[in-house]
Amino acid sequence: MDPKVEHFMAAIKAKNPSQPEFHQAVHEVAESLIPFIEEHPRYKHSKILERIAEPERVIIFRVPWINDKGEVEINRGFRIEMNSAIGPYKGGLRFHPTVNLGILKFLAFEQVFKNSLTTLPMGGGKGGSDFDPKGKSDNEVMRFCQSFMTELCRHIGPNTDIPAGDIGVGGREIGYLFGQYKRIRNEFTGVLTGKGLEWGGSVIRPEATGYGAVYFAQEMLSMKDDSLEGKVCVVSGSGNVAQFTTQKVNELGGKVVTLSDSAGFIYDPKGIDAEKLAWVMDLKNIRRGRIKEYAEEFGCEYHDGKRPWSVPCDVAFPSATENEIRKEDAETLVKNNCRVISEGANMPSTPEAIEIYQKNKLLFGPGKAANAGGVAVSGLEMTQNSMRLPWNRDEVDNRLHMIMKNIHATCVKYGSEGEYIDYVKGANIGGFVKVADAMLAQGVV
Repeated sequence: MDPKVEHFMAAIKAKNPSQPEFHQAVHEVAESLIPFIEEHPRYKHSKILERIAEPERVIIFRVPWINDKGEVEINRGFRIEMNSAIGPYKGGLRFHPTVNLGILKFLAFEQVFKNSLTTLPMGGGKGGSDFDPKGKSDNEVMRFCQSFMTELCRHIGPNTDIPAGDIGVGGREIGYLFGQYKRIRNEFTGVLTGKGLEWGGSVIRPEATGYGAVYFAQEMLSMKDDSLEGKVCVVSGSGNVAQFTTQKVNELGGKVVTLSDSAGFIYDPKGIDAEKLAWVMDLKNIRRGRIKEYAEEFGCEYHDGKRPWSVPCDVAFPSATENEIRKEDAETLVKNNCRVISEGANMPSTPEAIEIYQKNKLLFGPGKAANAGGVAVSGLEMTQNSMRLPWNRDEVDNRLHMIMKNIHATCVKYGSEGEYIDYVKGANIGGFVKVADAMLAQGVV
């Protein structure tokens, strides 16, 4: 490790103990940025990276609610307002039992760079709770969301902090959260994104993260005069991101052969076509079942307790959760001649896996670049809310596609190393420069 990176990380770990995901995210960025900062003393003297790694505000609060048995339950709520140098805080809410301070700080830190890369005026934030919506009734989810928003509403606003959805927070949860915000604040504003189309949402928002990851993969392939046409694709997850990744791959002529959930994965060598995908959407979004049922319905393989990275493929879209591809998985992907990794999830590859990708010159789109489509369309939803005007599907999709092309171009600009493009370095430096210059212009605040 570079001694300067080692010294920087020692300070980060001392100040933020027991937060391994946050340490991992900061370390990955520091490796790219510290050499760059050494060449640009104005960033070094003002300690811009040290300031970006320190949240502007951390909010932790109690969330009491009553379950269907009439019993009181208590969860913990969080909002990390990381950086507002280029716009109001923007980032999702995650409801999952694994949510803790370190995970949310890693997500908020990544969000700062991701939002900057979109070129839209959005700062970075993240939030959520250790509440698990799985197995809860609609009324229990509603009561939890109302209690959560009762506290959160005093910290957010359309020009302050605009949350969105993330794992465990879909259209249902956003609706309950928005209803409570409106009830308490007596105002109808664009304070949340991912809203329903009837009440201020944007077309393409549910699809945006998955579509964006596919557009980014297509851009990487285009640098090699290639495309997704005819490519076999492995997708992890079976939620929102995985579903719409599959849909866009199909549209562009590729074939998705896997989906997964926390219990295991299915392998359908015939491909998950539009009809099968519609069945998956009903299973996951309406019936809230397990992906194992797909194997029973369509007569394909199900691998219990495993992830899909052993399946031979041309392109991989990790779209489930952080650190789902480890060193041995990356080695297997390389052995099976996978050429492209486009991250639909946040930090789904471990540092050791990324090292394998880069050593073998894979086209690797890191999450802060490849999955920025979701927050990009959230930004477009904010614009539509401010204008009080909706855009049609083609207009939003075209804007999303252009944003992903621009993000790719930024990564190429800062990450080119001869014939190889280091997309990690390109995304980190490209995202940093805009935020850093804004921070310098605004003084030490």
